[in-house]
Amino acid sequence: MSKKILAYGEAMVEFNQSIENPRYYLEGFGGDTSNFCIAAARQGADTAYVSAVGDDHFGKSLQALWKSERVDDACVSVVPNVPSGVYFVTHDDAGHHFTYLRSNSAASRYTAAQLPLQAIAEAKVLHLSGISLAISESACDAGLAAMAHARKNGTLTSLDTNLRLRLWPLERARVKMAEAFALCDICLPSWEDVSALTGLEDRDAIVDKLLGYGVKLVAFKLGKEGCYVATAAERRMVAAYPVDAIDATGAGDCFGGAFIAQLVDGKDPFEAARYANVAAAISTTGYGAVAPIPTAEQVRAVLNGLS
Repeated sequence: MSKKILAYGEAMVEFNQSIENPRYYLEGFGGDTSNFCIAAARQGADTAYVSAVGDDHFGKSLQALWKSERVDDACVSVVPNVPSGVYFVTHDDAGHHFTYLRSNSAASRYTAAQLPLQAIAEAKVLHLSGISLAISESACDAGLAAMAHARKNGTLTSLDTNLRLRLWPLERARVKMAEAFALCDICLPSWEDVSALTGLEDRDAIVDKLLGYGVKLVAFKLGKEGCYVATAAERRMVAAYPVDAIDATGAGDCFGGAFIAQLVDGKDPFEAARYANVAAAISTTGYGAVAPIPTAEQVRAVLNGLS
């Protein structure tokens, strides 16, 4: 199996609280790296997912999702007598909040021995996130091993910081994410995540720190401000696309998938960021992490209107 974009991590079934009736929840799907893969696939990219699910109803639902979204799941292990992960999204005036039921899930038991080494070596890009590394020690070891194998074989590595301190303490996160930064070619940080991980508050100081690890390209996600794109040679702010957002769940994942898909398609980083900003903005105009992710046709329609 040779795919251009692989993503490693945990996919989950989502239950998103209804705004109109808070006692009801809409079933959907989530998991940052799975969202990333689906976003990339909806932009026309050739994608595959690397993970594990339980041999249960939720695992089968996830497999059906990937099939419908043209995400190859040949590298997803199905584990009997082990649950797939589930999470709930609730909403209040402060924003959206997550409650996870993922302890001892199939993905959290993933080990380096399960890695599809040939598929990683043949890919253009391998994508992970901080969550991919945080769900368990074995999953962290597997993720870092996957990045090292990718680098050895000329596959670019992409890393979204996605820091979740419910999953691991900040001290461990800083150590392991530093290891990941040193193996990372393309970094997709968010402000709160990367400032906590680096202890820095200045945007350019953070970029300098990441480039110092050997990162070649930084796409710094800054929400309504847009995206700060930086390489060793150039830094430029790419403006956000304004919308009336109603649910930002998964918007950063959508940005990442669209951004990497554009890079693999040959676009320069600034053009890719402009495209990804629009994709992420559109994704906030619907509920849930997956359903509102736009297709390439929807994104291009907006971009054509802005030209």
